[in-house]
Amino acid sequence: MISTLLVANRGEIACRIFRTCRALGIATVAVYSDADADALHVREADTAVRLPGAAPADTYLRGDLVVAAALAAGADAVHPGYGFLSENAGFAAAVQDAGLTWVGPPVKAIELMASKTRAKELMAAAGVPLLAPVDPAAATADDLPLLLKAAAGGGGRGMRIVRELSELPGELTAAAAEALSAFGDGEVFAEPYVERGRHVEVQIMADEHDGVWALGTRDCSLQRRHQKVIEEAPAPGLDDALRDRLRDAATAAARAVGYRGAGTVEFLVTADGRPYFLEMNTRLQVEHPVTEAVFGVDLVALQVRIAEGEPLPSPEPQQPAGHAVEARLYAEDPARDWQPQTGALLTLDVPDEPGLRVDTGYTGGDTIGVHYDPMLAKVIAHAPTRTEAVRLLARALERARIHGPVTNRELLVRSLRHPDFMAARLDTGFYDRHLAELTAAPGEAAVRLAATAAALAEATRNATAPTAGVARFGAWRNLPSQPRLRRYRSEPDGREYEITYRTTRDGVAADTEGVRVVSAHRGRVTLESGGVTRHFDVLGHDGRLYVDTAAGPYTFTALPRFTDPTERTEPGSLLAPMPGTVVRLADGLAPGSAVEAGQPLIWLEAMKMEHRILAPASGTLTALHAAPGLQVEVGALLAVVTDAQEEPNA
Repeated sequence: MISTLLVANRGEIACRIFRTCRALGIATVAVYSDADADALHVREADTAVRLPGAAPADTYLRGDLVVAAALAAGADAVHPGYGFLSENAGFAAAVQDAGLTWVGPPVKAIELMASKTRAKELMAAAGVPLLAPVDPAAATADDLPLLLKAAAGGGGRGMRIVRELSELPGELTAAAAEALSAFGDGEVFAEPYVERGRHVEVQIMADEHDGVWALGTRDCSLQRRHQKVIEEAPAPGLDDALRDRLRDAATAAARAVGYRGAGTVEFLVTADGRPYFLEMNTRLQVEHPVTEAVFGVDLVALQVRIAEGEPLPSPEPQQPAGHAVEARLYAEDPARDWQPQTGALLTLDVPDEPGLRVDTGYTGGDTIGVHYDPMLAKVIAHAPTRTEAVRLLARALERARIHGPVTNRELLVRSLRHPDFMAARLDTGFYDRHLAELTAAPGEAAVRLAATAAALAEATRNATAPTAGVARFGAWRNLPSQPRLRRYRSEPDGREYEITYRTTRDGVAADTEGVRVVSAHRGRVTLESGGVTRHFDVLGHDGRLYVDTAAGPYTFTALPRFTDPTERTEPGSLLAPMPGTVVRLADGLAPGSAVEAGQPLIWLEAMKMEHRILAPASGTLTALHAAPGLQVEVGALLAVVTDAQEEPNA
């Protein structure tokens, strides 16, 4: 019987596993890097052990340190979570060699499935349908488009789509480098890329007594950079024959490797309904809560039960009920190539309503760093029907208060309400087609009204009236004084607004035509516009104002009344879009090099992903301040390109 369990992971998955451990009466041990010293998973654990360093390669990927931590803390079991070492057979073997219980599948099963290339060979022998692999060295134009994938891991890392043969060598190099950084293994393979395919998977749970559960399907087609964004169970729009085929193929895959514990068999389903095996993940998936919701089970508790040698509770799982949808809340800017965001997370507050669940590794006051995945939380909604679950989730995200770095919250809300999603017209190209409309700036009138509320809240905050910053009005104008001006920049779209208001004997009044101030307080402003009364909750912090409304949030940066002429950047400057580490430069790049517009010049690694810095124009590289291994802050000057049209001899 397990009494003390170490989770070899961090963030929300560590917190989620701890929650089940508390319910089962199991003591918990966390491991943490120096960057995670104050993280939520460390605060929630009964015991915590430091892994010196910050980079994953020095901490969470050091299996020897994790095993030593388990022994030092008196743990008798290890749960790997997902990512990091969760699919590392050597780590699983080391845990068991140390006399600890491994809450995961057999080492042999991990070995068989760890390499996607070997897994495909095994599945072919078991009769599971799969796409034929393509040898990159022999690929021709007829094989395009190709999908490059890391053999040793998932999560979108090391994955590239290649549509031109000329791009293949460079993308192979980039994919291998990213795979090596993420998984310690640079092996990459290629397979045909299926346009408008669906990503559908089957949750497996197996015990050592020949019991295998196939817990329905999940659809994970909405992805960015090959990483899932919105998942749901059951996968909508599949006929019974296809569901049976997927279930049978997943069960065959599990039995073929003598599987035990939680695993997921992933399939690509073509537009005409043909399924192909993608891979088997020998771990718990990020999206497991949607399956837990519809089947009424705790998959982590079942993992523990199976690791203790117990059989599954019954020959078959109970019948599923209802529909569940999960959205991954990321600190990233979808409108700017999904750039990860860092900084202080001031507030993270999702409504607590029946049918909602939030799994997170953060609370308000935490800091989002540069070393790890930018996912802040998973928000899950469960309801009797898909329509109800989608509506509940969209509204919960819309009402959530999230103050700090830019997030993908608005993208999630718009995705859930998009006609194609609501009609279950799903495929992995959803964001390729719809990203522009999903990230369009909100309407001018709505943003200006929110900026007006921000200005009035600031004015009230600075007031010295005996009403302690509260003003109430019942007329359009009230003894006007000279107008006062405040300037704001809307984030992240960068639009600027000038808001004027007046102070009166009773407080402040909007100087915007058709807007009546019903009440104003330093934290809340109520305005009437067009006959509709709206409430605005306003929080100010370090020059930022966060405005929450019933229809969604707005963020503003307060600007000086007059622009500063010194705030200029040299034309052609390449600035770091985020904090990170320079991992490589374009071959032969040096001052004086000729570059082409759009040419990748510098690769920056941040939050476990590589980001390319492109030449803004064709011309000459006149300065280079970046070098491999250099750590940079956001806005750091990396290089300067002089436009060919502006060069003296052009």
